Amino acid sequence: MGGPPYDCLANPLGAVRLTFDKAMASGSQASSLDGKDWGAADLFRHFLFDQSKLSQVPILNPASLKWIQPNTLVRFRGMIQDMLGNEFYVGAYKDDSVWRTNKYMDVAQFPVGSSPEMRIWERKLFYCVPVPGLNSWADSVSQVANDTHVNWISQQTDKRGRMDFEAVDHQNVSGDMLEDIPIAKRMREYSHPSPSSQSHNCMIAGACSSKAVVPDVNKNSFPCLVKVYDSPESDLKLNDVFEFVGILTYDSELAVEEDDCDHFSDDALVHLPPNTVPRLHCIIHRKLALHDFLQSSPVIEPKSHLFKDARETLLRHLTTILGNDGVAANFMLLHLLSRVHSRVGNVAVGKLSLNLTCLSKESISIFGTRLKTVIENLAPFTTCLPLSVEYLNRDYFAPKKDYQANRLIPGVLQLAEGTHLIIDETQLETGTLNSVGVDNARLLKNLIETQKVEYDFTYYKMEMAADVQLLIWSEGKSNILPADVIIPFQPSSAGSSEVAIKETLDSWRWYLATVRSLPHSIETEIQKEIENDLVAARQADRSLGSEDFSRMLTMGRLISASFGDVSLSIEHWQMVKELERLRRERLN
Repeated sequence: MGGPPYDCLANPLGAVRLTFDKAMASGSQASSLDGKDWGAADLFRHFLFDQSKLSQVPILNPASLKWIQPNTLVRFRGMIQDMLGNEFYVGAYKDDSVWRTNKYMDVAQFPVGSSPEMRIWERKLFYCVPVPGLNSWADSVSQVANDTHVNWISQQTDKRGRMDFEAVDHQNVSGDMLEDIPIAKRMREYSHPSPSSQSHNCMIAGACSSKAVVPDVNKNSFPCLVKVYDSPESDLKLNDVFEFVGILTYDSELAVEEDDCDHFSDDALVHLPPNTVPRLHCIIHRKLALHDFLQSSPVIEPKSHLFKDARETLLRHLTTILGNDGVAANFMLLHLLSRVHSRVGNVAVGKLSLNLTCLSKESISIFGTRLKTVIENLAPFTTCLPLSVEYLNRDYFAPKKDYQANRLIPGVLQLAEGTHLIIDETQLETGTLNSVGVDNARLLKNLIETQKVEYDFTYYKMEMAADVQLLIWSEGKSNILPADVIIPFQPSSAGSSEVAIKETLDSWRWYLATVRSLPHSIETEIQKEIENDLVAARQADRSLGSEDFSRMLTMGRLISASFGDVSLSIEHWQMVKELERLRRERLN
């Protein structure tokens, strides 16, 4: 029994054309396909997920771009940094009596000519970049995926080579022909290219083009212009992190032949030279969660004892690196588990920003460095802002629209959901803030209070929702950033800079990602007791306000979640009150 008449990996456009021809043969009208999928997406969804072939699709990055061929199936993992609107293109047209499609292509395979029978379709354009602050361990998923793809290609080509070898009189086969069989070997060489290997661009049979030129991409930012079809606009939002699966195009002559293209748009970014920004025509996309950046999960189904074991070892590790300051370690754990799970007006419910005080330039070089390393090993995305008057006065923190280039210029506060942001105030000295510095300070204060960032569109400002964990280091209470929890840091020893082994780190990463995704509720009986405790606390200390009660409720939710529980118990509420008591003792 023969295989399918198409290759979804090496020749995805062939699969698209096959489904289009089948739709037309079944009696469909070209007009009925406007803005709809005629079966191509379902075909690839079946191939990728039902047949578990997603791991065979290479992930597009600066390293893999050296051997990935144009018009093949790829994945791109990144953040939507800018939304460029819609692009209109000739989606279907008649070539004599035959209907053809240009979907998922930059240029038509056949001359469109002046046929009056053509359908104008549209696609959405997204300027995507690697997730800001992506840590190396989270990015290692890309390397694993590409290694898997190379190994699969090696198996296929070796198998094909053996079949070809058996089908010919191998006495007449030259040594050069035998050396050409393991094609994937050349793919591996592109990870460490030598001068002699730079000229080998054709590595996947049937997918090579004489015009294939590797784009001269920016290795630091590596942007990708993603073209999305047949998807509601609400499905993709600014700063969302997605995995796009689609067809890669980078025709070096496209920029020269722009007048001959079958699409038209007023956006200057769309016309960036294809040898600078690769194009990906998206067939399937999915929003990524923290679990998607884990290289492996230690368990399939979470169990109570696994949560408790991971909590105990992680808390012990945090206590050790923080110089045996157990109170700070407990708050640090809750901070790492926090996230915005709902919004009530301007209140971001679930956030728990943390301000560690009593830190000097000397102590931050020890404890700050260790803590930063731990956070980078646990959170997929981290960013550190060493605040100084000069820095505040110089750089714009807010994204700003450049109407001349018709693009959104990113700021340091354009961050993906789940990013951990460390702000080091120990370098902040006396000085005068200019208008830029004042605006930046206001932006930071607004982010920590409401989890929103104000974007500058010149003629108006727009607040965008965020979900960023903020950790502030300072000598005294921060005058700029009013954190939810302020705790003086009191180490009793120099601590330790021990590094956990990979298996332990993997279990902690799984623990944090899983706990943050758990639902939570408060039973009626517990809720009544909490209300009584809060009333009693208010009577004992009139300085307590709604913000204090909100913080304690958030702590209760996080403490119960840290044990893998989905509802708050009396025992966990008692732990909240004890932690709050110890914190207030330090403040007094």
